[in-house]
Amino acid sequence: MEGGAGGGDKAVETVIAGNYVEMESEGKVRDVKSRVSNFLWHGGSVYDAWFSCASNQVAQVLLTLPYSFSQLGMLSGIMFQLFYGLLGSWTAYLISVLYVEYRTRKEREKKADFRNHVIQWFEVLDGLLGKHWRNVGLAFNCTFLLFGSVIQLIACASNIYYINDNLDKRTWTYIFGACCATTVFIPSFHNYRIWSFLGLVMTTYTAWYLTIASILHGPMEGVKHSGPTKMVLYFTGATNILYTFGGHAVTVEIMHAMWKPQKFKSIYLLATLYVLTLTLPSASAVYWAFGDALLNHSNAFSLLPKSPFRDMAVVLMLIHQFITFGFACTPLYFVWEKAIGLHECKSMCKRAAARLPVVIPIWFLAIIFPFFGPINSAVGSLLVSFTVYIIPALAHIFTFKSAAAREVMHILITPQNAVEQPPKWFGRWVGAYVINIFVVVWVLIVGFGFGGWASVTNFVRQIDTFGLFTKCYQCPPPLPLAGHLNATAAGAAPPMYHGGHSNHTHNL
Repeated sequence: MEGGAGGGDKAVETVIAGNYVEMESEGKVRDVKSRVSNFLWHGGSVYDAWFSCASNQVAQVLLTLPYSFSQLGMLSGIMFQLFYGLLGSWTAYLISVLYVEYRTRKEREKKADFRNHVIQWFEVLDGLLGKHWRNVGLAFNCTFLLFGSVIQLIACASNIYYINDNLDKRTWTYIFGACCATTVFIPSFHNYRIWSFLGLVMTTYTAWYLTIASILHGPMEGVKHSGPTKMVLYFTGATNILYTFGGHAVTVEIMHAMWKPQKFKSIYLLATLYVLTLTLPSASAVYWAFGDALLNHSNAFSLLPKSPFRDMAVVLMLIHQFITFGFACTPLYFVWEKAIGLHECKSMCKRAAARLPVVIPIWFLAIIFPFFGPINSAVGSLLVSFTVYIIPALAHIFTFKSAAAREVMHILITPQNAVEQPPKWFGRWVGAYVINIFVVVWVLIVGFGFGGWASVTNFVRQIDTFGLFTKCYQCPPPLPLAGHLNATAAGAAPPMYHGGHSNHTHNL
């Protein structure tokens, strides 16, 4: 480092930000011909990161939050959204701090070149805490992303069915599995600029459609708002909201795609605040209009009357779920590429061909467990609780447990010096440790403990009721032909069906 005592501030700035200049220059437009391509394709600004976080955070969960409200009740639904939104923002902040810490240490040692290598969460754990942390982080993260991708396929089939029910949901899963496999051609999160922006526009439209359509529809005849009625329902709904604000299993990859990743710290909080302006009105309005009927309709689209606006919302959500599938699956592609030694290969065709085996188990699992809604809660309690909340909080505690690690960098820099301290309004290190311990204890007991019991119980009952490989989960029973003809002959209109449930739709 250059400079003496008078250049201390500059030395610190060089260590923290100097090594990111190369990433920033890679994002600059170099000639007029590539201007449009770079504008649409190559993103790495704070705005790109915000779009990625906001569009990826809610996705198909927007359609299951009214279902959670019917389990929790209005007040608990709102409170859990606010609470888990804050908790998720805190652990996203921890992940960003640990990423910058890891990358700064590696670049300070001049032993790593990340120009063609995407840093992932398990590598951060490995570099800061060792191989055992790496193995645990890798197992939880990959399993979560695997089932996150499965959920997107299930959501695609569930949604398209409300536009075209000529094919059952399982057949639609086959079709959309093939469509989503094309995400193997998207190189990295640098290339999601236009997709992230469009995804957020689509989510915003859908959220406000749900809100306005529910208000215009008004309370359905005989509507009841009984929730909460059972502990199983209550904690199943709570873990679905835990999952909603636990979308930062791809935080490290999004940060690595930024030109200046040290600016990420507040992005997730701002994204969460925007998402709350979508989820709170939509979930509250749908629950107000349909109440307990949502207990048997985990997809909010199933209760709203068919209309051009609803069909538009369905189509936009289908496109968005394709984008979110890519978000969840791309880190898995990176892990697989590293395992087979193709991660730094410059041929995108070779990398795309090598990625295809990752899609096959996702496709298969979506066909086995097509339980839209209950699967979100199961993934939230068993995987998100550790991947997104417990492991980052514990990793932050153990990374900075020594006094040397907590000492902020100065001119006489050692490899263990912290890049930065926690903000003073959180109480610096003491406050951060208290918050981390609270996160671990709360999520372990409420999210994993009670939530795991409730969501697994609900999930098993879905299997008992519908069976594995069910052809059309929560689809309406076929309309009896004789009854239809008699009603038509008598001059009555044929019965309308606005929902999607069979004779066995008890989400207990």
